[in-house]
Amino acid sequence: MNTITLSENKVLKLQNVLSVQVDLESGSDELFDIEINKLNTYIQTHGAKQIGPLIQATSFEIKDDGTVDIKMQFMLQTDNFIHNVEPPYKMDSILRVKNCLYARYIGPEDKLKFAYDKLGVYAFENDIELEGCNYTIYVDRNEEDETMVADVFMPVKE
Repeated sequence: MNTITLSENKVLKLQNVLSVQVDLESGSDELFDIEINKLNTYIQTHGAKQIGPLIQATSFEIKDDGTVDIKMQFMLQTDNFIHNVEPPYKMDSILRVKNCLYARYIGPEDKLKFAYDKLGVYAFENDIELEGCNYTIYVDRNEEDETMVADVFMPVKE
């Protein structure tokens, strides 16, 4: 059954997070898989193990000329902190994002946008101003049913 469950004032807390900025200019879906594989390889070659699922962070910024600049990062948590991380990678010991609107999405992967939409409508109806970024945690995927479970966090402006 398809569901989207909402909550307010949730905290996203991640530990030992390795992240990489993704170049959206190429527009290739294969690029995403390549970047995720590179992240995994980097973690393994530095003596760590991936803990938990993939996290995607997306932010939007409206430039002075009215165009929208979209930035995307892929993040993976590791079992220990990796020191001396080289660019383009970045390592954070703790990433804590307080006061988020939260949605647990269960349904087809191609309908995940409804979770973002529902959070946006909820924020609008409740006069909540969002920061303009979100974190999507790909919790589980069922290949057989072609469904997924994802957690979406949208920080609220303080």
